[in-house]
Amino acid sequence: MLAKITSGATVGLNATLVDVEVDIAEQGLPSFTIVGLPDKAVEESKERVRSAIKNTGADFPISRITVNLAPADLPKAGPAYDLPIALGILIASGQINPEVSDSLFFGELSLDGSLRHTNGILPMAYLAKEKKFKNIFVPKINEKEASVVSGIDVYSIESLLVLVRYFSKTIELIPADKTSLKSLLISSEAEFDFSEIIGQEAAKRALEIAAAGGHNIFMKGTPGSGKTMLARALPGILPTMTEGEALEVTKIYSITGNLPAGEAIVTTRPFRSPHHTTSRIGLIGGGSNPAPGEISLAHRGTLFLDEFPEFPRHVLEALRQPMEDGVVSISRAKGSVTYPAQFMLVAASNPCPCGYFGDPKRA
Repeated sequence: MLAKITSGATVGLNATLVDVEVDIAEQGLPSFTIVGLPDKAVEESKERVRSAIKNTGADFPISRITVNLAPADLPKAGPAYDLPIALGILIASGQINPEVSDSLFFGELSLDGSLRHTNGILPMAYLAKEKKFKNIFVPKINEKEASVVSGIDVYSIESLLVLVRYFSKTIELIPADKTSLKSLLISSEAEFDFSEIIGQEAAKRALEIAAAGGHNIFMKGTPGSGKTMLARALPGILPTMTEGEALEVTKIYSITGNLPAGEAIVTTRPFRSPHHTTSRIGLIGGGSNPAPGEISLAHRGTLFLDEFPEFPRHVLEALRQPMEDGVVSISRAKGSVTYPAQFMLVAASNPCPCGYFGDPKRA
């Protein structure tokens, strides 16, 4: 019997539909095969799904199981296909018979059948709304993240067992309440308060001007003069993010796994401070499967480069084009993606190698 479940994959900051097709053949030796360009995490889902189904109390079919992730030419990464694969096996083996054509499923399974925190939920929720799906099923811990999207019913489930009981009509599930973005943004607070910094009036005035105009700024001073503290306090005087900006930043943090578990959106402007040993790929983004770098994680916020002269020249040169265009395009053999990179660059350095050139108290 053949079952078809709809899931999704993230490409850049957006998501695209992935059909999870499960076929259980009565002929042939027992096997479990996944095709459709799966990476190592998807391949290993075979063991997670097998254990989750058994520990849920359902029967894992001793047959020839073939799972196809379509479109076959799109690379599939991450453990988020566990839930649709397990559901497809249960439907194809005839253990449940639900109507799933209007629903999208996404989530990583534990061996006991419970659902774990999964990256990329927000783009999936927007994909479900865009493609006019009625429902999206996500892990309980990701409920708030998905519930910021209006127009679809978000069902948060704790385990595969809950989903089986729901489709068997032995329990009822209520869609999650929608989250108000405006109320979340109003209640946001910065980590450091600019008003608590004593002295350095000229530096504070310069930072206020930079914040008002969205300018980049370079600070030079002796160790302990307050450069890092001033930079960390800067996001506190930047304007509160709009709903659109908050969703842009949350998409990036959701895909990269930087969104704190249980949080709905990123409410404060980002502050990123990479060490001067950071590689060019770490700063700009890239890798064999292109991923956002520090400049994209600082989108709509502040990128602080302390010990600025210590950064390798080729790393600093790579910042030119993203700072001019506000986006960074990464091309690799597996594909090309564009990430946003509109940030305020705050750089700081010592005046000399020892750090005390011109200091009135220390030679």
